[in-house]
Amino acid sequence: MTTSYEPWPQLYSHLNGTNEEVLDRMKVAELCKGWSVYRDASEWANFKEMFTPDANIWTTWSGAQTIDSFIQISKDGKDKGAFIMHRECGTLVDLNPKTQRAIGKMKTTITQRFEYEGVPFDIDCDNYFIFFCLKDSNGDWKARWYKVFYVKDKFVPVGVPTAENMEKLAKLFSKENLEQYPWGYQYLAVAQANLGYPIDKKLPTWKNELYHTMYDAMKEWMEGKEIDLHW
Repeated sequence: MTTSYEPWPQLYSHLNGTNEEVLDRMKVAELCKGWSVYRDASEWANFKEMFTPDANIWTTWSGAQTIDSFIQISKDGKDKGAFIMHRECGTLVDLNPKTQRAIGKMKTTITQRFEYEGVPFDIDCDNYFIFFCLKDSNGDWKARWYKVFYVKDKFVPVGVPTAENMEKLAKLFSKENLEQYPWGYQYLAVAQANLGYPIDKKLPTWKNELYHTMYDAMKEWMEGKEIDLHW
């Protein structure tokens, strides 16, 4: 869980500032919000506009993907019945005007509908979407990298739970199954793996060492350095 440790001591433009800084931060925040609006609605042309042509994306079920391949497998998943929604719970931006770099931090809940042995249920996963953004040659803000801090998750029964249905779900979410995946997205991983997805087990959570790796990459990005999130 969280501690009093300060992972982000360097202050960038994040509140107030010049009108130009505020405008840039608003543009980045607007970009971040596009994930929950455009992807959920299958507005793929709008979604692609959020990213640079060489952007890389990570999710639990997809692993590392280029923007084009991520859009394609997202389409394929939706055609097979995958039903994933995202609730945006607040977005703030750290901006470095000197390097024309920004980090968009969007607090979200992933909610996905599943069915196991005829029993419907949802998984809710609280997290922070992190967008590594830059201003391109046209003066537009785009995301070059996207990765997520996974915080905590749970399964939510759909409808009135019965003893029989809860027994079935207890079998799916057994201790053995849950312990295969990092704390923070265990329930989501088990449910997605049951659909046949190869789950990425090397994603940052608020309880693993990749928490620090992620923040180190965020700091380097803001300094204008080249980074690579393929860990």
